[in-house]
Amino acid sequence: MKIGALVGAMAVVSACSMSIIPQGAVRGQAPSPATQQDGEWVTGARPDAAAQPSYKNGAPPLFRPVDSAQLVRIGDDPSRATGAGIASGPDIASLSLGETKAVAALQSFRTSCSSLVRREDSSGLTRGVDWQLSCDAAQNWPANDAARFFASYFEAVQIGEGKAFATGYFEPQISGSRVRNARYQVPVYRRPDNLIDVDLGLFSEALKDKRVRGKVDGTKLVPFEDRARIDDGALAGQGLEIAWAEDYIDMFFLQIQGSGRLALPGGDVMRIGYAGQNGHDYTGIGKVMRERGLLADGKTNMQGIVEWLRANPQEGMKIMRENKSYVFFQELTGPGPLGAMGHPVVARTSVAADRMFVPLGAPVFLDMAHDVADGLWVAQDTGGAIKGANRFDTFWGAGEQAAQIAGGMSSNGQALLFLPKGAVARLVAARRNPGQ
Repeated sequence: MKIGALVGAMAVVSACSMSIIPQGAVRGQAPSPATQQDGEWVTGARPDAAAQPSYKNGAPPLFRPVDSAQLVRIGDDPSRATGAGIASGPDIASLSLGETKAVAALQSFRTSCSSLVRREDSSGLTRGVDWQLSCDAAQNWPANDAARFFASYFEAVQIGEGKAFATGYFEPQISGSRVRNARYQVPVYRRPDNLIDVDLGLFSEALKDKRVRGKVDGTKLVPFEDRARIDDGALAGQGLEIAWAEDYIDMFFLQIQGSGRLALPGGDVMRIGYAGQNGHDYTGIGKVMRERGLLADGKTNMQGIVEWLRANPQEGMKIMRENKSYVFFQELTGPGPLGAMGHPVVARTSVAADRMFVPLGAPVFLDMAHDVADGLWVAQDTGGAIKGANRFDTFWGAGEQAAQIAGGMSSNGQALLFLPKGAVARLVAARRNPGQ
C-alpha cells in the first residue's frame, strides 16, 4: 500500500526505528501532549503543558504518581534519568499488566536481555550486572505465569514527574522493484562503506554519549553528503542500490519511519530496515511549510502535507531537500524491523524511548488516555523525535490497522520504568556515599 493511500490515517509520523537524527543531536525536554505531524507539533493542537492527564469516561489512572517532592536526584545532569529524579512506584503485583501483554513482554525481554547485560546504560540507572539475574530467569520462565516474573524480579520506578507522552509508528508499504526501469527510478541505498560513526566520549569525558557521523577527507573528518547532493547523484555508480522505489515522496516518508516494505512487481514483498544515517540534522518539513503559510486551515495534517507536495512538485522537492537527513537501508530476511538494540521490534510490545532516561531493553508500564497503549512494553528502539523523560513511541507493526492505530496515537498519561530489584537502593546509597 502506498503512503499516499495511508496519510488520512497517519496523524503521527515519528522518526523512529533506528534514529534518523544523529545520536548526540540537541536534546530537548519531554514534549507536552499534542498532535504531531512530520515530527513537529501542529499549531493550536497543544494543550496546557502543566495539565494533568485526562482519562476516558472519567476512569481513574491505573496508578498514582509520586509527588515531585519525593523525587531523589542521583546526579546533577537533568538530561539523563539520574538528574531528572527517581522515586519508587507501586508494587508491580498491584498493577494490571494484562496476561497477553505480559506474555509478549516476557518474550521480547528474553530476546534482548543478553544485550542489556552487556550494554552500558546511558541513563545511569543500572549496570549490566544488575540485569543478569532476571535475564537468566527469563530464559525458562513459563509464559503462562509471565506477570509473576515481572513482580518477582523488578521494582517499579517513576522518572521525574512520571507524566508520559506517547506516539506511534509502523512499517509502511510502498511500491518498489529490485531492478531499475522506467517506472522505478528512486534509489534505495545501502550504507556506504565510507560513512563513519565517531563516539566523541572516547576523546573527552565532557562529550560522553555524544556522537557524530561523517567521512574522512585526507586527515580530516568532514560531513557526509546531504540529501540534496545524494538526490543529485553523489552516490550513483557505486553499486549501493539495493532496490528502487516508484515514488520519491513515498520513499521520503518511509525514511522518516526508518523501515518499511516494498511491494514488488509480481506480488512479492521486500522488507527493508534502517542501516545508517548520513549524520545531518533532521528537519521536519511540516513545521517549515506551516511557518511559510503553505498549508491552508485544516490541511496541516499529514494528508495536507502530501497533497501540497504533489500539487507543487518543484517547490515540494526543494522543501523535502531542506531535510538534509538521509537514511540508508538493508534488506531484512528474518524477523524485524530491527530496533536500536539490533533485535527485532515486535508489534504492540516494543516501544522506542530516549536511552538517556530508559535503559534499552527495560520493561516500561504505560497508563495512557488512549487506552489501547495501556500495559507493559519493552524499550527496544530509539527515535530522532523521541527525546526526554517519559517520551515513548509505540510500535504497531505493518498493515492498514497498524497505520490507523499508529496514526491516532498521540496521547498523554503516566509511565513507570521497571528496574531490577535493589537498583534504587544502590543508587540512593551511591548518592549518600559518592566516594564508594
